[in-house]
Amino acid sequence: MSDSSTTAARAALGVEIRHWRRACVDLGDLEVSASPAAWKELESYLGLNLRRSLTSVVVRLTAHADRALFSLKAAETVGELAAVRSELLILRRRYSRAEAVIDFYGDAVNTRTNPVVASVLRGLDALAVYSMDQVLRPLNIDTPPALCYLDKGLGASILRAGARLWDSSLSPAAAIKITRHNLWQPTSLVHETGHQVAHLTGWTTELGTALYKALAPHNTLVAEVWRAWAAEVAGDVYAFALLGYAPVPALATVVDGPAQLVYRMLPGDPHPISALRVQFNVALCRSWYGAGPWDVLGAGWLARYPLGQAPRDVAEIMAESMPLLPTIVDVCTRQPMQAFHGVPLAALADPRRLSPAELDRLAQRSGDSLYTSNHLQRLEPLRILALSVLRGLESQNTPTEMRTWLSRLGGERPIAA
Repeated sequence: MSDSSTTAARAALGVEIRHWRRACVDLGDLEVSASPAAWKELESYLGLNLRRSLTSVVVRLTAHADRALFSLKAAETVGELAAVRSELLILRRRYSRAEAVIDFYGDAVNTRTNPVVASVLRGLDALAVYSMDQVLRPLNIDTPPALCYLDKGLGASILRAGARLWDSSLSPAAAIKITRHNLWQPTSLVHETGHQVAHLTGWTTELGTALYKALAPHNTLVAEVWRAWAAEVAGDVYAFALLGYAPVPALATVVDGPAQLVYRMLPGDPHPISALRVQFNVALCRSWYGAGPWDVLGAGWLARYPLGQAPRDVAEIMAESMPLLPTIVDVCTRQPMQAFHGVPLAALADPRRLSPAELDRLAQRSGDSLYTSNHLQRLEPLRILALSVLRGLESQNTPTEMRTWLSRLGGERPIAA
């Protein structure tokens, strides 16, 4: 390569690297990703933790750009310029991944631009942390912060705290998607925090193994599919243990659809067959509470979706699984687990506290103070949530008491991040 060509290549590389360095620096302006007003709606610790994590992403990325500029300045040969070019391409890829991280959290924070929504989401943040703390604190495991955000779609989801992100950094908080249609019956929140708890305790793998051992003597295929479903089963069981029957109607609403959907079984899908998932949740309630409204829900699903509508392989799994549901419930809730230091989940989160009779007693004892008592707010937020969701099943309107209570739970005034 001639001197003029080398000079031209050097100049072109310099233009590109400086462009990406400016882009890296600009990525650190977090008020571009989310409005200053939205950032201020985060609880102080969560906001500081999140901003610190995202700033670290930008600092590392900018340092990479600086190293590329230094390498360009020192490069003298064609080979050295080629190495700088390779470094530039790596920088571009790293920028795209870092941008995805910052945009994800920026979009999540930006759902708090409306102060009313922000106060509700702060309440859900508090509920999420409380729901994890119930099991993690007795096990001496630190409870991560939670960032709830509002989004479209049918189902909730979680990006776990500590999960590896697109740029290989670690998620600084449990980022939980709350669907707009379920904002006022947000029981899926606890299903999602159940995933975080299962990850931190190692419950999912242990539960899958336990399910396989319990079911294999009856049917090895059924044992295998339930082991494959262990992660989502854990989420459902966790929600039941902390909220009782309240999550089940919401779950049935989300997974409902035409027969080909509720009997769909996709390779690698961690979710149980929808029709069977509903029956499993009904079995959880029946096992712990006896007869109740869950039986009507379960019978309605069986009538609406006769087994003859299912594909042959799915029908076989359904038919073999149904009589085994009590066994599966026992494994999930009553069997001691090393993940829980040798006790069953029910010893840490007792579903009996969420029975209809116990919730009725809470309502009668609390009276008008159910949504206004600071004492109850601190001690019984999950039981208040369960009771409120069940009360709202017969309503056609937005439950104003739930909205007001969630706002109080999140604090009347935010602490600036």
